[in-house]
Amino acid sequence: MGEIDKIRKKVINKEYEFTIPHFFEEMAADEIEFADVKKALATGRIRQKFTIDPRGTRYEIVGKATDEREIGIICRIKSTGKLLFITVYAL
Repeated sequence: MGEIDKIRKKVINKEYEFTIPHFFEEMAADEIEFADVKKALATGRIRQKFTIDPRGTRYEIVGKATDEREIGIICRIKSTGKLLFITVYAL
């Protein structure tokens, strides 16, 4: 199973957490709903991997929101196995 598939499975299984309040502040700033995040993850691609981090690899996933805007999501899979949503932004 590829990395994007593992991330998608965690979203489907609701195995995720958020950096609070940062993630929600960024969603509000760019008028992004969680439905937009889910759609972008379901149909998007990993554009970049950040591997030099002692906390683990971070992924930048780029995809289309429900209104077809392109958005970026930064996330990582924690040592607990949960997906951590770090930030989100409109491109």
